[in-house]
Amino acid sequence: MKRRQFLTLSGSTVAAVLLSRCASNNTTQARPSPTVISSKGGLLDVDLEALSMNTTLSGRQFHLLGYNDRIPGPLLQAQPGDTVRLRFTNRIGQPTNLHYHGLHVPPTGNADNVFLKIPSGETLTYEFTLPENHPAGLFWYHPHYHGYVADQVFGGLAGAFIVRGELDEIPEIKAATEHVLLLKDYDPDAGRIGSRATRGMMGAHMAQMRGREGAVVTVNGEIQPTFNLSAGGLLRLRLLNASSSRFYRLSLEEHPFYLIATDGGAIAEPVELRELLLSPGERAEVLVRGDREPGQYRLLNLPYDRGGMGMMGGMMGRGPGGSANVTETLATITYHGQTDVLPLPKTLIPVETLPEPTQTRRFLLNHGMNPGRGMVFLINGRAFDHQRIDTTVGLNTVEEWELINTGVMDHPFHLHTNHFQIASVNGTPPPYRAWKDTVLVPFGQSVRIRIPFRDFGGKTVYHCHILDHEDLGMMGMLAIQDEVAIVK
Repeated sequence: MKRRQFLTLSGSTVAAVLLSRCASNNTTQARPSPTVISSKGGLLDVDLEALSMNTTLSGRQFHLLGYNDRIPGPLLQAQPGDTVRLRFTNRIGQPTNLHYHGLHVPPTGNADNVFLKIPSGETLTYEFTLPENHPAGLFWYHPHYHGYVADQVFGGLAGAFIVRGELDEIPEIKAATEHVLLLKDYDPDAGRIGSRATRGMMGAHMAQMRGREGAVVTVNGEIQPTFNLSAGGLLRLRLLNASSSRFYRLSLEEHPFYLIATDGGAIAEPVELRELLLSPGERAEVLVRGDREPGQYRLLNLPYDRGGMGMMGGMMGRGPGGSANVTETLATITYHGQTDVLPLPKTLIPVETLPEPTQTRRFLLNHGMNPGRGMVFLINGRAFDHQRIDTTVGLNTVEEWELINTGVMDHPFHLHTNHFQIASVNGTPPPYRAWKDTVLVPFGQSVRIRIPFRDFGGKTVYHCHILDHEDLGMMGMLAIQDEVAIVK
């Protein structure tokens, strides 16, 4: 593997991890395992195991969930046209599955099928082929068995998935030093099955309604790691918000970001940003220029208010480490060494202009009360029902969806299987065209997205990516069909 392909997902914080396997009473020392698993000869062949484990963060004991003894899980790496064969074993004591967030692959069979159920102690082999024209980019994998999603991601189950391609071959980007930064918060007992009940039903439900945030924030499982930047050089940061509820409003001291890619891959040319907001599930890739005085510069998470429940807001605060009014240091960028000055790329990958939509739909995001369930989160006045198709679309059509948040909290909206482009925010077109699979809809605002439904038919979902809100009902069922007989 070339040096630029060794992406930093440090294992230093799991060097002393002890595994507590739910299927047995044995406690096992964590095994050294490869950080990056790459495809070979057109095949990405992976054994992945979901486990319960103990580790120490910030001097405290944490009981978490992880993949292959790692927090986060191994970084998977493939290329367009590769086949992915992943043998997944569940050892966490409750049902789970895998969602390949952002990959444009079938939502059916043993591909990105979120309706599969893998009981604890069982193994399932996922297999699918990435399309030859799949965009290069940063994607990720995490559980998606409804009703358990938030607990399992909050507990620690997450890993990055990179598709290599055309973007990586642009000379300036190829010469940059590259790091993946998986941003994830943890709570000490988040990995204990049923731990929410031990905190009291009222407090647990309040935390869910708000969307839980952990006491400790990590980058690649480490607290405040350091990344090196050569004077004159370029640093490529591939940023992933793998938290279940926490937002990251990112800023690097005295350095702008130069955005080069979003959820679905590259944009047409770099865009200079002073700040970058990532809601749960979102990704972005930026370049940082080593053109300041050599020294140390902090990567900061600035305060961000994602809303609250009116008068109940004080009862539903974020708790320790919350993001409402705290500036956190996530990592440090340290100048180390010197290189010939590397320029920014002038152009990247063209982003196509989508045709006018054949259908326009409206989705209202809100919350309400449900008899026997308490507060639930709603799309168009309805909580999720796995037996109901909410939206039916035609394969190889283009639609425009208007997402209107009439509630009191921000909701990041995620669509499975197909990427989309943001058409407008509160009626204003965005400053640049980009492919997305998750878009933030702030409370009191509206966002229009334009979606080409391509290649794959079947049943899948769209939902709020504050995962507690998803499990509490803010999800809809989508059927993609060759012909649409009835438009819902």
